[in-house]
Amino acid sequence: MVDHFYTSFSSSFGMFTIVWEENGPEICINRVFLSDSEIKSETKMFEAYKTIESGTSLKIKALGNKILSFLKGDTVDFDLQLIDFDQCSEIQNKVLLAEYRIPRGYISTYKRIANEIGIPKGARAVGNALANNPFPIVIPCHRAIKSNGELGGFQGGIEMKRKLLEMEGIAFSNREKVLMNKIYY
Repeated sequence: MVDHFYTSFSSSFGMFTIVWEENGPEICINRVFLSDSEIKSETKMFEAYKTIESGTSLKIKALGNKILSFLKGDTVDFDLQLIDFDQCSEIQNKVLLAEYRIPRGYISTYKRIANEIGIPKGARAVGNALANNPFPIVIPCHRAIKSNGELGGFQGGIEMKRKLLEMEGIAFSNREKVLMNKIYY
């Protein structure tokens, strides 16, 4: 029995894929997969979900269109109501919600986020939680960087992370580090 569905969308950053469950009229978003330079989003999705089929839903189309607008540089507010946070650990939930609160045009560091959620010396835990963010773009994990201004990682690749930050007005130094003049937390 198939209990997960997916829809893929094409953007200027490549394909992205949304995975969801249906429970009657209710929809719950399980994952958003981004393509990177080596692996397409659907390949990642098929590796994670053995039993899944293509589907469609007005709510999924609406979310996909919001992500497309965001990837074009538009200001978009994402609603977390459909997001399945039950799959995340308590710490990851705290990290994702702190990351979600970082406004467009600002960045924060893994260390600052760790301090914000009450985990001093938890920068690595924050980095790991964001590396495994099931909802990239909806939870804007591209806004978290290293304390030294380096980008760190991103599921869609470093180039995508840099371009997303630049679209939000974040500037970079001559040495390819993020200028820390618009920092949150």
